[in-house]
Amino acid sequence: MIDFDPGTAAPTKGTNQRNGGDLVVETLEALGAKTVFGIPGQHALGLFDAMGRGNLHFVSSRVENNSAFAADGYSRATGEVGVLFLSTGPGALTSLAGLQEAYATGVPMVVVASQIPLDGLGARRKGMLHQLDDQKASAANVTKSQRLIQHASGIPSAIQDAWTEAISSPQGPVWIEIPQNVLLDPIMVPPVEDALAEAFDNPPRVELIREAVKWLSTAERPAIIAGGGTRRGRAEKSLLSIAEQLRAPVICTPGGNGAFPWTHELSLQSWIEDRYMTDVLEDADVLIVIGSSLGEVTSNYFTFEPRGRIIQIDAEPRVLESNRPGLGIRADAGQALAALDEALAAAGASDTVTRSWHGTSPEDVVKESLAKVTARLESQDLAKELKFMADIREAVPADMQTFWDMTISAYWGWSCWDARQGQFHSAQGAGGLGYGFPAAIGGAVGLETTGKPSRVLAVSGDGSSMYSISELATAKQHNVPVTWLIVDDGGYGILREYMVGAFGQATATELARPDFVKLAESFGVPARRVAPEEVGNALKASFAADGPNVVVVETLLKMFGPTHLD
Repeated sequence: MIDFDPGTAAPTKGTNQRNGGDLVVETLEALGAKTVFGIPGQHALGLFDAMGRGNLHFVSSRVENNSAFAADGYSRATGEVGVLFLSTGPGALTSLAGLQEAYATGVPMVVVASQIPLDGLGARRKGMLHQLDDQKASAANVTKSQRLIQHASGIPSAIQDAWTEAISSPQGPVWIEIPQNVLLDPIMVPPVEDALAEAFDNPPRVELIREAVKWLSTAERPAIIAGGGTRRGRAEKSLLSIAEQLRAPVICTPGGNGAFPWTHELSLQSWIEDRYMTDVLEDADVLIVIGSSLGEVTSNYFTFEPRGRIIQIDAEPRVLESNRPGLGIRADAGQALAALDEALAAAGASDTVTRSWHGTSPEDVVKESLAKVTARLESQDLAKELKFMADIREAVPADMQTFWDMTISAYWGWSCWDARQGQFHSAQGAGGLGYGFPAAIGGAVGLETTGKPSRVLAVSGDGSSMYSISELATAKQHNVPVTWLIVDDGGYGILREYMVGAFGQATATELARPDFVKLAESFGVPARRVAPEEVGNALKASFAADGPNVVVVETLLKMFGPTHLD
């Protein structure tokens, strides 16, 4: 075991000896990992000692929950596996809210957590620092599986298995924990030479695709809901082909935003919370639901009452028919839609029936529905909000990826944001605060490794920004090209609206907050405060700069009126 100078907590010997940590690093590198997020900790020092002999790039956050968000953002931005290193006990537990978002959204991650020494595990309470009765059990609700590795020779295979599980649909984070002594003790295991992880096949059953084709071949009013699974399954091309074969209107959920071209004549865009869109979906005689549970937001807060038949495609069996009965097809969305696309073409489904919504063409139904949504918004005194979101959209380059916190701007973004050639990322899976900025840091770091344009935009409110304000230090330390837009309305704005709407007054929603410009500047991060009407110009200037920067807008934005209460 490494000895430590108690004054500096720095290792005084042993750093040239290969240990269990080397096997972790070597296996991850062999699997293709390039970047790791996390925070060092006493029981995890073997991992960090080993990284000094390897080639992994380490990004040290300031709070473990933000490390989890950063690994999540890295994965979403690049399509690669996010890797997270955690220390025992408090470090591991602090990451769980971030892992809940990754688990709910299906983001592939490999989480390596340290553990107390082997002789402290079991039913005894030896009083070791950071000791938990069962650390794995704490992660059980927010990860696909949990493993404890008890000997160094088992590390490469366990990490390879975890990587395979993480990328297999339904994708998600996988938890591995390794005791301190297993990470630190000298090993006889030779260096890892190669590692291979391939996603398990998850195709649809042939008879189910055949049945779906029967339904769709006779449908007059087919429609499609594209959820987050569509994007995770890289099913966009097949989705477009199916929609055009069936002349089926397509609406995207917040997680599916970007899965279908925004300006396509069959695109209902993402106005999933609007009653006009709910009316269209209820009127469909066959509704294809891809990668969505038809949950709270997608069902317009459980007011959705479909009158037609439902074909539901999802890789997660617990999602199928969880809210509505239908033809459940358990499969990866990419594989399922590719099979359905091919089968529809072979059956000549585009020629079997006239697609007509009670005498109106599908394209006109889409056009009329979008016009109704626009008219509703224009009747609600939302000119400031509509211009604010339009100015942001105009300023953001078409291929820039954006990361949105749980804030009023993001709730607007769920419905109105045209992702264009970029990607829209938000915390709609679990709905926790603090996602936007650390996820954007991870996304920008990842994009840099791929050679793609790496400047990204993060959007937060003043309340959610305080969850991740310490990551200004991370962004500065690593010179990450993130522009952070903080919309400061003096409190938890959406909760204020909810409470005033429900009770006539808001309680505990108002917040004391710092001068965000001065605070950012104290980290060495350039910042500016602008009026709402100047947000577009401020963002354009910030996008042209190097490294991190902050734009603060003090304004009170309103949400569009809910339609599920009508």
